Amino acid sequence: MKMKEITEMTTSELNQKVESLKEELFNLRFRLATGQLDNPMVIKEVKRNIARVKTVIREREIKGTDF
Repeated sequence: MKMKEITEMTTSELNQKVESLKEELFNLRFRLATGQLDNPMVIKEVKRNIARVKTVIREREIKGTDF
């Protein structure tokens, strides 16, 4: 997910995105533990996407804007 895509989303969409990414991370960790995950680097990418989205949400809180 690119930063441009994230910044174009509204705050409510970003909150929904964080929740869906957390669910995806949970499922990926579960698959890793059971040995079904082929590429463990996907977990790293999902974690980074969560951080990116949370960063944009926090920036908006500080600015006081609701895109």
